[in-house]
Amino acid sequence: MTGPSTAALRAAAWHKSSYSGGGGECVEVTRDFEAAHGLVFVRDSKNPEGPALGLAPAVWREFTAAVARGVFGEV
Repeated sequence: MTGPSTAALRAAAWHKSSYSGGGGECVEVTRDFEAAHGLVFVRDSKNPEGPALGLAPAVWREFTAAVARGVFGEV
């Protein structure tokens, strides 16, 4: 599977959670490549030029559901 180019990732529409408190411990997500590449990308909001992790949409849904259930503690 081939992912998007670095330039495409930089130009993507990245979003932070509305629950982000500005404490510097945030991730950003883009679903811009879900249809074309079958991946949801996540990156560290403090390092937007750094690497982005590509996840299968089902894995992203499982992760966000686990966060909502409190599996990782209080967020």
